[in-house]
Amino acid sequence: MGRARPHESKVWALLGPTNTGKTHRAIERLLAHDSGMIGLPLRLLAREVYDRVVARVGPDAVALVTGEEKRIPAEPKYFVCTVEAMPLDRPVAFLAVDEIQLAGDRNRGHTFTDRILGARGVRETLFLGSTIAQPLLERLVPGITVESAPRLSKLTWAGCRKVTSAPPRSALIAFSAEQVYAHAHRLRAVHGGAAVVLGALSPRTRNAQVAMYQAGEVAHLVATDAIGMGLNMDITHVGFTALRKFDGRGHRELGPAELGQIAGRAGRYTADGTFGTTREVGDLDPELITAIESHQFAPLDHLFWRNSDLDLRSPEALLRSLRAPPPHPFLVPSWGEEDERALEALCREPALRARLTTPHALGRLWAVCQIPDYRKTETNAHVELLGEIATHLLDEGSLPDDYLERHVRRLDRVDGDLETLMARIAWIRTFTYVAWQRDWSGNPGHWQAETRRIEDRLSDALHVCLTEAFVDRRVTLVVGQAGTGAIEVVDGEVRVGGSVVGRLRDGTFEVAPGTPPPRPVLQAVRRRLRSDLLPLLQEIESGRDEAITFDDAGQLRFGPHVLGRWTAGPDTLEPKVALARWELLEPGEREALRARLAGWRDRSVKGLFAVLQRAPVKGLAPAGKGLVHALTRGLGSVDAIGVEDLVAGLTDDDRRTLAKLDVRFGVHTVYVASMLRARPMALRGALWSLFAGRRPLVVPPPEGRTSVTPAGIPELAWRAMGFRVIGPLAIRVDILEQVSNELRTQSRRGRPEPERLMSRLGCGAEEVEGVARALGYRWRAPAEGEGSVRRAR
Repeated sequence: MGRARPHESKVWALLGPTNTGKTHRAIERLLAHDSGMIGLPLRLLAREVYDRVVARVGPDAVALVTGEEKRIPAEPKYFVCTVEAMPLDRPVAFLAVDEIQLAGDRNRGHTFTDRILGARGVRETLFLGSTIAQPLLERLVPGITVESAPRLSKLTWAGCRKVTSAPPRSALIAFSAEQVYAHAHRLRAVHGGAAVVLGALSPRTRNAQVAMYQAGEVAHLVATDAIGMGLNMDITHVGFTALRKFDGRGHRELGPAELGQIAGRAGRYTADGTFGTTREVGDLDPELITAIESHQFAPLDHLFWRNSDLDLRSPEALLRSLRAPPPHPFLVPSWGEEDERALEALCREPALRARLTTPHALGRLWAVCQIPDYRKTETNAHVELLGEIATHLLDEGSLPDDYLERHVRRLDRVDGDLETLMARIAWIRTFTYVAWQRDWSGNPGHWQAETRRIEDRLSDALHVCLTEAFVDRRVTLVVGQAGTGAIEVVDGEVRVGGSVVGRLRDGTFEVAPGTPPPRPVLQAVRRRLRSDLLPLLQEIESGRDEAITFDDAGQLRFGPHVLGRWTAGPDTLEPKVALARWELLEPGEREALRARLAGWRDRSVKGLFAVLQRAPVKGLAPAGKGLVHALTRGLGSVDAIGVEDLVAGLTDDDRRTLAKLDVRFGVHTVYVASMLRARPMALRGALWSLFAGRRPLVVPPPEGRTSVTPAGIPELAWRAMGFRVIGPLAIRVDILEQVSNELRTQSRRGRPEPERLMSRLGCGAEEVEGVARALGYRWRAPAEGEGSVRRAR
């Protein structure tokens, strides 16, 4: 039987610090028998062990039994339970109880002591826990065999540091929800957040938070001391942010063994771990550090005990039996516990006391009093609820469906903040516990499913709420498995997991307005953007000059990228270039880009006048050299009237040389024909605008246009680009010479042919007439009769 006498089975203990493989060995011993049961200190740990056992033998062979959940197949061989929920009336070949040192805990110790005294497997019983329990365990169980379990990895003191300086894979330990939240907020601001684990969370929420940490989505965990109870997580460092806790009765300092139990979660299997404190705590005493590192603690000098042989003849008899003195002097009575106080209060209620006429009725009331107060209200609200439940059970035999419906249905909503969701979860856990008690409702399967569904729904919502409050998903994406692959740039907009964090502009990452992303996001984004820029920088440096362009704002571009901008220099032919910020580049890289732009500028300006700087220029006579100089200063074209003397002084050889240099002599303009293409004209407009201080830069008409309306652009700018303003149009100088020649021809004939001029100028008849009149011709369009054109005198 579950409660067998000690001599009827082999009883032994496996004792040692954390990370010794004790639970693994217990599972192996469990599965070595044809039946077995293991009691664990936490529902979360019970579920973890249940999953491991199910993976080995299948779900049909394993039962999960906790206060709030029972998964019992038709013929289970193995039972995985919380210690309080162990069904000790079932015979099993093997029985184990984990963390037996909790027999020294004021709140739960009496249950663990009871299991040490009476819970046995038919063939084998195993107690697991810390060595601090060994002396009293040997006194309670004479003849027990004790085996030591050495720690598999080293635990080392790592000193004191700030919360935000905790290394990755750290668990920071706090002892109140306020402390947990405060530290998680600080970690979010610096590292992007943390998973949180505290007693007020439902197991499902805790599982989701732990899974998020285990998956590497966050690098830190902020938790209460619950993580000391065997939960398997990849923790490298444990940092204590406080050393005092509220234990349900008052605030007290944690003992050395408790600190060692928690610190021991650092390191897993053969991987070493470290422990330390935060600055709020300061350094630990050297002797305490040595004790934790060596796992040497003073043994327990007492355990808590409460009588389990209860007298149900009357309320007074039951209370007396609960307060019976312990059988050993080192057993401290657990009097005045929460369930006992509730029993005493309810027994004072006349209406309820009147119903306590049989041992069965009193037993039912005692079972109701053991419903945990998940809400931790510390008020009469919990006792009042217990009274309602007990009254229904005693009067009607079970809880009415409408009573359960009324309480359960109002909890089926997921709106509200953290505290609201946790309060609802505490309420629904109470009714989950109720639904799983035998014969407490007429339709237990329905209410078990309903309470589980609602608890799961609330737990999922709480996980989302916690994650939104304490985790910046942008950080989890860049530090987790996705890495910098979660960062994308779309039309200059930088996104992390779809969330906009800023823009990439001119080689610089500009953070989006509002709250800036945490430092890890900024660092990851800058690393990613810089890695993208380096190939671009190489392409710019090795590319053709023609790939660098400029716009009317004077910005120098390489495709969509702004490299820098033109600025005015001391002379029209000596503009300066200023590099855009390009803060993602190193200083040397920025200097290389600046040199690239300077080289491009020099080659562009020189290239513009390259035709006038060929070797034959050196052989020109003074008049020819003077004309070349005038063309250079005029950016490729000069008014013919202004250089009449120079043109008159040209020799025949000079004229032949200049013809080879593409210089053309017109009636109106002397110009370089090759400088009337699109790129040279654009450069000419930019040089004039920069020196004149004009923004935006003037730009020539689109390629192929030979004339445009000059409105808004000064005549000097048109001349600089190779155009002349004639009447209503700015006309390219080579086309102007052709138009002028055509007008002379038409005037000799006396007959206007506007279509020919319209074709050359790309304009309408009205503009042709305006140009003709501006050039000194009297013009009468054919539509007015025969039409005429002649020189004005």
